[in-house]
Amino acid sequence: MSPPASLDFALESMLPSRGRRMRGFTLVELVMVIVLLGVLSVYAVPRMINTGDFFARGFHDQSMAYLRYAQKTAIAQRRTVCVTLSVNAISLRIAGAAGINNCDPASPPAPSGTALRGPAGEAGLSARSGVAFSGTPISFNFDALGQPVDNSSGAAAATQTLQVANVSKSITIEAATGYVHE
Repeated sequence: MSPPASLDFALESMLPSRGRRMRGFTLVELVMVIVLLGVLSVYAVPRMINTGDFFARGFHDQSMAYLRYAQKTAIAQRRTVCVTLSVNAISLRIAGAAGINNCDPASPPAPSGTALRGPAGEAGLSARSGVAFSGTPISFNFDALGQPVDNSSGAAAATQTLQVANVSKSITIEAATGYVHE
């Protein structure tokens, strides 16, 4: 009795024959895959696990957007916008009365005005733990023309540069125009 035809076909497909190629990976292909996985594990995985740089870049981008928003608000409302910077936070206020510079916390009367909510409705911008500006940032105002003004003297502020730690690019606020850019 001969085996069924389907079994003959199954047996033939398992056995190597002269006209057919064997399927599978060669040793060279397997070694290259192992080498590529090794390179990825050495360089890519530590960068994906280290989230500090990711959060620092996010704080840099949010700070730049927040400062641009402050400048645009000062121009749109023709009011002074007070920008208060600390090592790891930014807060904004619209000065109390038009034309009066009352943003300096050291000068009497105490700073007044309305807290300005950010572009997304937040009350202020704070960095995550471990993320901060390098050095000591200097607070300033944007006048009704959108130009930066020194808090204490009321004179035009010099071009300011803010640097977030672990971010290669810095935030620059131009003295003449108030333009905020990297």
